Amino acid sequence: MKQTPLHDKHLASGAKMVDFSTYDMPIQYKGIMKEHLAVRESAGIFDVSHMGEFIVSGNGAEAFLDHVTINDVKSIHRWQAQYSAMCYEDGGIIDDLLIYRYPDHFMLVVNCANMEKDLEWLMMHKSENVDIMDMSDQTGLISLQGPKSREILQSISDIDLGTIDFYWFSIGKIDGSPATIARTGYTGELGFEIYAHHENIVKIWDAIVSTGGDGVELAGLGCRDTLRMEMKYALYGNDIDETTNPIEAGLGWITKLDKMEFIGKDALASAKQKLPRLLVCIKMIDRGIPRKGYIIIINGKAIGEVTSGTQSPSLKQGIGIAYVSIQYAKVGTKLGMSIRNKILHCIVVDSPFYKKGTVNR
Repeated sequence: MKQTPLHDKHLASGAKMVDFSTYDMPIQYKGIMKEHLAVRESAGIFDVSHMGEFIVSGNGAEAFLDHVTINDVKSIHRWQAQYSAMCYEDGGIIDDLLIYRYPDHFMLVVNCANMEKDLEWLMMHKSENVDIMDMSDQTGLISLQGPKSREILQSISDIDLGTIDFYWFSIGKIDGSPATIARTGYTGELGFEIYAHHENIVKIWDAIVSTGGDGVELAGLGCRDTLRMEMKYALYGNDIDETTNPIEAGLGWITKLDKMEFIGKDALASAKQKLPRLLVCIKMIDRGIPRKGYIIIINGKAIGEVTSGTQSPSLKQGIGIAYVSIQYAKVGTKLGMSIRNKILHCIVVDSPFYKKGTVNR
């Protein structure tokens, strides 16, 4: 298995390691519940160096990215980030990703499991005035998330973090090490994602852990998953993939059908006109924990399937994300869920499940 530059740190901290998309990654340290609540109440630090980073530059970079992604790349200002996705011609999702616009290039951050196919797709469609460099093996990524994240990071940063708005970024130094510091994240809390070369990411990790003290918890992929579920943030391979389209996945807000042209536009315009199902939030009424693959039922008929589910550490209740037939997707609709040969009651609720996040603070 591959290792991130922080691998030795995880082992020294007693992390439980798992195989995650060919990387040996920490699933938890002291427990998913403890780590989850630390992010909600104080701060947690994640190693997400397994993510992929591509640098896209050249005179045709903006037009190229506008063509291969579904959001409006031309609207991104310098030092701004954008959430987007790439789709096949039939509207199926290749990957969801982040686009960072630097003054002279773009950086795409893609899911680890999709790096190879993403790069192949980009290289297949690029023009001669576009250059693409895969910087994944040289780039480390730390995510510091939680209401105290700015306070902790500010004490070792040389830039005013209060000037970085949500989905904007800057370049600065953390404890003397150069890094890209972005107000992005996957938890619903105030937080920063920090990109740096491998040689510096370990120093930055140590500085944050040392400075944060008891206020920052080492956090693994286990609580990263429960945190994102509480916010209804899609996970590729669970809630979205090549068999789903952004419209039914609730990502119509990043699908700019008024753009002149982009790959998948015709299929997505058609999908918007005829939507058979929708990705919704489902909360358990009866005692039970939704899991991926559980069937949603009404009047004895299967009308949907859970794509992600957990016992919410924040809400102390079973929650799930599921595709259901459009006629049953309205908030307040009571449904059944087949769990271990029993039909348990559940209800469609508004998103996100957790509404007290500090992400916009």
